[in-house]
Amino acid sequence: MNRFLKHCGAKYPIVQAPMGWIARSQLASAVCNAGGFGIIETSSGETEACMAEIEKMKDLTGAPFGVNLPIMFLKDPAILDHICESGVKFVTTSAGSPRKFVGPLQEAGIIVYHAVPTVAAAMGCVEAGVDGLIVEGAEGGGFKNPEEVSTLVLLQAIRRQTDIPMVAAGGIADGKGMAAAFALGAEGVQMGTRFVSSAESPVHMNYKQAIIDARETGTYVLNKKASPCIRALKTERTAKIYEDGLMPADTFKGIMDVYFGGDMEASVGLAGQSSGLIDEVKTAKQIIDETVTEFFEITARLGALAATKSF
Repeated sequence: MNRFLKHCGAKYPIVQAPMGWIARSQLASAVCNAGGFGIIETSSGETEACMAEIEKMKDLTGAPFGVNLPIMFLKDPAILDHICESGVKFVTTSAGSPRKFVGPLQEAGIIVYHAVPTVAAAMGCVEAGVDGLIVEGAEGGGFKNPEEVSTLVLLQAIRRQTDIPMVAAGGIADGKGMAAAFALGAEGVQMGTRFVSSAESPVHMNYKQAIIDARETGTYVLNKKASPCIRALKTERTAKIYEDGLMPADTFKGIMDVYFGGDMEASVGLAGQSSGLIDEVKTAKQIIDETVTEFFEITARLGALAATKSF
């Protein structure tokens, strides 16, 4: 059996990424109800609101769901305690070392996957005892490693070192990407940009439209010489940051105006290169159903080639 599905309990190995402020019960429950695996974010730092969203999920879906803990941004230990007592059985950790969190989470009966951008980080997580990895290639949106490694290469490089379960993230928006990831050793895929632009996503239509309008070259990697390094949509504002080389300290001050006000110049619109593969708003169910159908069409064709030893 697929080890990731055994760990998370979802119908399909398709994960919705934990985008700050966006990955809350409205979107996550729609993904879960469509057979995918929704994740509630905590990177917003709004501890009380995020804990309330976890409780809302129990009313909106009977399917399992997960929670993300971005270690670098955890200011309130109450969220860890709440998760351990909430009945949640799956947590992804990110942005830092999971070492001191793995034990308490696993003792509470929770499966832990950590997001990694390099082989070294992956092996450190294996040593720390995580149950699996979210393998994040440079194609993905949001916070990135300034030393860019593609999902294509990273999956192979990590699989050479360990047999731990992997979920591929970065550049995946459909069944083609899912099939490619599985061919490289993944047992699940995580999609962020595709779900940000879904019908159930709470963001403003201007943000969704900017993703739809973007080409495969429609994003910048910004702030590579400082922290945080991010991938975001090309706008007049991000073009200036790209040319300057450094991101102003107040860049994220207007992020809510981007997400929910639709002002794409107020801050940075985080998105991955998969925006170039997205051409319309679809429901979470459409996205998941079409991804699964396309995945099996492709793997069936490849299986037939293998059976006949033909190219």
